[in-house]
Amino acid sequence: MRKRGGPEVFRITGARQGLADDVRGRQRRYVISMGVRTLSVIAAAVLWNVERHVAVVALALGVLLPYIAVVIANAGRESAPALPSAYLPAPVRPALGAGDDGAESGAERPYGQG
Repeated sequence: MRKRGGPEVFRITGARQGLADDVRGRQRRYVISMGVRTLSVIAAAVLWNVERHVAVVALALGVLLPYIAVVIANAGRESAPALPSAYLPAPVRPALGAGDDGAESGAERPYGQG
């Protein structure tokens, strides 16, 4: 039984991640993406006269990563997860058949009756 006048209790199992943690995570992903971009542009410059195909792929990666990093960083906060349901459905009871008085298959009835 719940006490009246006691402190109100809130369910936080479905609470979102804090705003500071969310911003920190997005900044971390952006910095990692920009680090990979910097390394790919440097690799393209170093490999240009050695392995032209690898240098072109690294240069393409260096061109595309800023766009991808900004889209990921600006993706926003995650959606709030649904809370678990507090409603429990009533158990299903099997219905009695027509003409059945609830006794098991004749074991409790005298012979010849039923």
